[in-house]
Amino acid sequence: MEAWIAYSGRTFARPRYYANAHERDEVEIVPVLMPVLDGRAAGTGIDREGFQLVSHQSAVRDFRDREEVARVHMREIEELVQAQTGADFVHVGAPGLLRFSERSGLAGSLNNSMPARFAHIDISDGTADQFAERGANGRPFARCAHYNVWRALSPAPQDVPLALCDARSLAAEDLIAADAVFDEPGKPEWSFEGLVVAHSAAHRWHAFLDLAADEAILFKTHDSDPAGAHHVPHVAFDLPGCPADAPPRVSIEMRATAWWWR
Repeated sequence: MEAWIAYSGRTFARPRYYANAHERDEVEIVPVLMPVLDGRAAGTGIDREGFQLVSHQSAVRDFRDREEVARVHMREIEELVQAQTGADFVHVGAPGLLRFSERSGLAGSLNNSMPARFAHIDISDGTADQFAERGANGRPFARCAHYNVWRALSPAPQDVPLALCDARSLAAEDLIAADAVFDEPGKPEWSFEGLVVAHSAAHRWHAFLDLAADEAILFKTHDSDPAGAHHVPHVAFDLPGCPADAPPRVSIEMRATAWWWR
């Protein structure tokens, strides 16, 4: 399959993008038609490519109920990441982000609820180090890794799936430091350093299509261990040939931090 992957150009020396007010973004969008491989057929791994498909049955009845997600799903994700990685301790600090494809009419209806429409990595190395130290509360650790668990809540086919780039196909010069700004209404703006991605023909993109309710994508956004995949660019893209009557994509992503103690 080929699909349009939205990369970042280099017009802005320091790109800046917002969780909600995308009209304020300072990111040059450069769409490139790229091969996108079938992640299921590739048999990807979390410490090799940096992502994998996992089986996971959630007890959550309504993912739009943040109280239920906080009560049930945060612990589910901690247990899932710990089982998949062998970490000593895993922490999920928030009840996730619901996202909606534009056809739903709900994109932007909640805080940070629009699809991520340009290739990026959630956190830079510097940001990851800050989060790792803060979360460890002074306890010495041998390794810290940050993960994202992404699942579709709408039935297949998902009209706007997620593409993930093999960490081994990424070069340092492909990455551009950027400010990720969180502008939730009624709260002060705050930011941290993330990364946007410039095009390279070497990139190997994958997608897991037609996700079922008991499937999720686990991927890395940072790992302090240099022995495996470091971090994974990802982006929402329009599914080529998707039926016009396909249900608009609804998804939830949960972010987890894992530590291996000394």
